Amino acid sequence: QGQLVESGGGLVQTGGSLRLSCAASGRTFSKYNMGWFRQAPGKEREFVAAINWLGDSTYYEDSVRGRFAISREIPRSTVYLQMNSLKPEDTAVYYCAASRLSYLHADPHNYDYWGQGTEVTVSS
Repeated sequence: QGQLVESGGGLVQTGGSLRLSCAASGRTFSKYNMGWFRQAPGKEREFVAAINWLGDSTYYEDSVRGRFAISREIPRSTVYLQMNSLKPEDTAVYYCAASRLSYLHADPHNYDYWGQGTEVTVSS
């Protein structure tokens, strides 16, 4: 049984940066596409970014494109989300997820493994 563990969340001011990490254990996720999602209080979970298993193709939600960058370390399947120019509306719990599907996508129902989340708060 595989596990994903997120870290790196915290409190940051508007315009600041954070780097989230997602570490895999218990199984290899090297052939899984990986994604980041977020869920703000009172809202549904939404897609943020995804990266393919090779690490050479990415996909972003429109509101974060140009500010966030997803990357991965291939041998260890560690996935990162570099978040720059943060805004109060980025405040949420951020989740890492793994998908067996061969193409990048934003549908949370087609991600097979999820982490417990890390909280990000952006103060105005």
